[in-house]
Amino acid sequence: MDQSLLALPSDTWTSSAACLGLPPEAVFARRPAEAARALTACARCPVAQQCEETVAPESSWFDGVCAGRLWRNGRSVALVSRPRRRAAA
Repeated sequence: MDQSLLALPSDTWTSSAACLGLPPEAVFARRPAEAARALTACARCPVAQQCEETVAPESSWFDGVCAGRLWRNGRSVALVSRPRRRAAA
């Protein structure tokens, strides 16, 4: 979300955003570890589509979490999960 969206009236779609109340450093994070809370919130967000349409991360050089993805300079960041180690037999 663009930080200006935080100032929208409460009757907009943003009042239903799952990230509402998260600290800005989680929503506007540049690294996956810092964005984990916002990414988790996005996974259950009822307004993810409105978020992506409003923020338009691909055309706004957006940094942060929007619509379930982490963005850096308007590009979606690949989130690579580390393989789990198998327990020793």
